[in-house]
Amino acid sequence: MMENSLGPFPLFLQQVQSDVAQNYTIYYSIKGPGVDQEPLNLFYVERDTGNLYCTQRVDREQYESFELTAFATTPDGYTPEYPLPLIIKVEDENDNAPIFTETTYTFMILESCKVGSIVGQVSATDKDEPDTMHTRLRYSILEQLPSSPTLFSMHPTTGVITTLSSQLDRELIDKYQLKIKVQDMDGQYFGLHTTATCIINIGDVNDNLPTFTRTSYEASVEENTIDVEILRVTVEDKDLINTPNWRANYTILKGNENGNFKIATDPRTNEGVLCVVKPLNYEETQKVTLQIGVVNEAPYSRETSSRSAMSTATVTVNVKNQDEGPECNPPVQTVRIKENAPAGTRSSGYKAYDSDTKSSTGIRYRKISDPKGWVTINEDSGIITVFRSLDREAEAIPSGVYNVTVLASDQNGRTCTGTLGIILEDVNDNGPYIPKQTVVICKPTMSSAEIVAVDPDEPINGPPFDFSFRSSDSEVRKMWRLMKINDTAASLSYQNDPPFGSYVIPIQVTDRLGFSAVTSLNVVICNCITENDCTFRTSGRTGNGEVKLGTWAILAILLGIALLFCILFTLVCGTSVINKQPKELPDDLAQQNLIVSNTEAPGDDKVYSTNGFTTQAVGASGQGICGTVGSGVKNGGQETIEMVKGHQTLDSCRGVGHHHTLDSCRGGHVEVDNCRYTYSEWHSFTQPRLGDESIRGHTLIKN
Repeated sequence: MMENSLGPFPLFLQQVQSDVAQNYTIYYSIKGPGVDQEPLNLFYVERDTGNLYCTQRVDREQYESFELTAFATTPDGYTPEYPLPLIIKVEDENDNAPIFTETTYTFMILESCKVGSIVGQVSATDKDEPDTMHTRLRYSILEQLPSSPTLFSMHPTTGVITTLSSQLDRELIDKYQLKIKVQDMDGQYFGLHTTATCIINIGDVNDNLPTFTRTSYEASVEENTIDVEILRVTVEDKDLINTPNWRANYTILKGNENGNFKIATDPRTNEGVLCVVKPLNYEETQKVTLQIGVVNEAPYSRETSSRSAMSTATVTVNVKNQDEGPECNPPVQTVRIKENAPAGTRSSGYKAYDSDTKSSTGIRYRKISDPKGWVTINEDSGIITVFRSLDREAEAIPSGVYNVTVLASDQNGRTCTGTLGIILEDVNDNGPYIPKQTVVICKPTMSSAEIVAVDPDEPINGPPFDFSFRSSDSEVRKMWRLMKINDTAASLSYQNDPPFGSYVIPIQVTDRLGFSAVTSLNVVICNCITENDCTFRTSGRTGNGEVKLGTWAILAILLGIALLFCILFTLVCGTSVINKQPKELPDDLAQQNLIVSNTEAPGDDKVYSTNGFTTQAVGASGQGICGTVGSGVKNGGQETIEMVKGHQTLDSCRGVGHHHTLDSCRGGHVEVDNCRYTYSEWHSFTQPRLGDESIRGHTLIKN
């Protein structure tokens, strides 16, 4: 069926028939979408004829087809045929115009781009049936604003917009507007169409150079001023403001060889700011001519063969003179004075000048620093006078130069500061000496030691040195010998095998001009391998050597004494413990002896056990108080005592086939306290009765 059919309704579509209708009465019915499902009651079938009807118009974009099922039944409900599927397809009508995906498109393209550069792409949709003429679309540009010249084209099937010219110039026109159309039926005149708007913004490139508004500038600055702004220069740039294509970079091309100036960009105004960063001197330069240039932050996009990529201008800076006061130039001045110059010696001092007149008239001087107070300075002329004797070799005089700081001032109170370096010329006023005044000779490994002398004076008054013994003692010369090694060193060796000890030897060292000094050298002859092994100190002597103990010998003696004390302490402590140890009861109190008690009737003899408890023997009944020591057993009218150690059983408690412990033999309450005797009582009782006859390790006691 056709969509949007005009009727008349109900509209006949088809007839459904059953083959068995010739023999039976058949009733027809249908089910499915459009009948008993949404949309309801769109289709119906006549029960008797099977004619299928549609009740109203149908939109294909809403319902492309309907799948119904037809049934054929007899009046009694019998179904002689299978259900019949019915597919009703709605044929498309071009009733929908294509629609752009956006009502307004916005694109951007850079200026000066090449022909054929892609600006953007538009697209549209059509609800009609795909792959038919109803949905075959064509794109086109209806209008361009500004209209001339035509700069853009559109592909008819893809909707891609491209450029037709390379003359896009943002500085002339920065935006274009296109009216575009899309039409179905492949663009035929009877096809449906829709229009939309396309806005194309032109992007900026750095195709315009910044140029100075003037070709020459003039400025002025006072001498001796720094960090001051003296000029602002402006440029013109047609590119987009506040972009790298517009922002300017300034530079000084010529005239700033001394680094007195600096130019920077004001980020707010894009102006070039010229400043003085190093003071100018009017007396040296009255005028400075600078050449400055400017470029953009972004590189220039066009070819620069026809024109320069940098705009330039000339700046003339006039230097103004000002009264500067005295000038301490050079800041460090020197004079030469001999170190032995007497007090009152005068010398030319420090000189300052008026910067304008180059004269020292009217300038006054005074000292700011004179560490040792060696000189005075004339207030009017700056001449110095020696106040105390000078010493080139004094401490804190590096390289023989003594520095005095001087302040010069004019009549207006302006000042400058300089340094006067007094070069102290050396005289031979110091004899050479030996810095290392203690020398160690390890006798087993060394026979001599090297001694080195130095002279504080300059080399012209120093080496070569001469070494000799100053002492008149012949023993020193017999025992020691000096041999020169080089200009500053000599070898000291011993003779005649001197004993170990310390010796004081006066050695005289003479410089090349005959000035000498005596050094008392302390020489230690030691029994060592290296000098570090000989660490003891001895008093100086000039006679025979004393015998001294080395460190290891003293340490061995101390360790021996400590060991002896430990042994004695151990012996004393051991003896004290033995004497104080209490006497313990022997394990075998009867000393392995057989003891006869001479008691025929049951008695109440007591025996002292090793654990301090007593037991009482009861011979008649075989019961009694049982302990861990033993019990009395009656045997042939004689009672013997058997010592039982530890937790053992008693013979008197044994029965046939049974073994009883001590605890199981208790016959009643044990009176322990009443049965206790001391060891001494038991010992006095048994000792007189013991004899010397030994029977198998036991002693027999006769009646």
